[in-house]
Amino acid sequence: MSEQLVKTSFEHGIYTVMLARPEKRNAVSDRLLAAIDAAFAAVPEGTRVIVLGGEGEHFCAGLDLSEHQHRDPFGVMQHSRGWHRVFDRIQNGGIPVVAALHGAVIGGGLELATATHVRVAEPNTIYQMPEGRHGIFVGGGASVRVARLIGAGRMCEMMLTGRIMEADEGQRLGLSHYLVGPGEAMAKAQQLAHRIAENAPMANWAMVTAVARIENLSSDDGFFVESLTAALTQTSPEVVERIGHFLQRKGQGPQR
Repeated sequence: MSEQLVKTSFEHGIYTVMLARPEKRNAVSDRLLAAIDAAFAAVPEGTRVIVLGGEGEHFCAGLDLSEHQHRDPFGVMQHSRGWHRVFDRIQNGGIPVVAALHGAVIGGGLELATATHVRVAEPNTIYQMPEGRHGIFVGGGASVRVARLIGAGRMCEMMLTGRIMEADEGQRLGLSHYLVGPGEAMAKAQQLAHRIAENAPMANWAMVTAVARIENLSSDDGFFVESLTAALTQTSPEVVERIGHFLQRKGQGPQR
């Protein structure tokens, strides 16, 4: 019987994806990476938000070094580009992804986490980039995603020293958006997912598809793409209904 490396469930428009390799701290082997890819390629029809978590005591301890293979330079590049392709599907798939983080979020695990759009962390969450200790360089997108969140200089320092960053510092730097109590990350992630699912689907699609791309553009090009995206979202019939509902609530305070 083949091992189930990723477990999924679907309820009320929320698609939950759980890394299911707890005995290996959910370290990413080639098989687990393929299972993650398959799970995100098979998103059920009607999914409005995806929740990503890890079974056991850790979210993901990074690359499974026990399965490390010697590759020639071209093979290493192809392997790295495979990680990029999988994580790009997560970030740019058009559906918001909320991550529930706990325990180790290390190396490739941090690269996976930063491909998501909303991140909830528990107090025992630790972040680390140990590549310097292993004599390697990142290959799953950290030099772009992690560096943009915490700054290239700080990411370089983490790689050089291999130091462990605690949950509160990660929260201050933007590695997580919410810091909750022990054992509460998944419940909070589900709560946020249901809140996000209430948004107009096209607006959610625009936010998770356009913002990161606009960041890559010059200011003038970014403003232009912003206007195009606004034109797509603000002219849908659903927007008229939503704005009408908002105007009817005038004087009732912010809508939560």
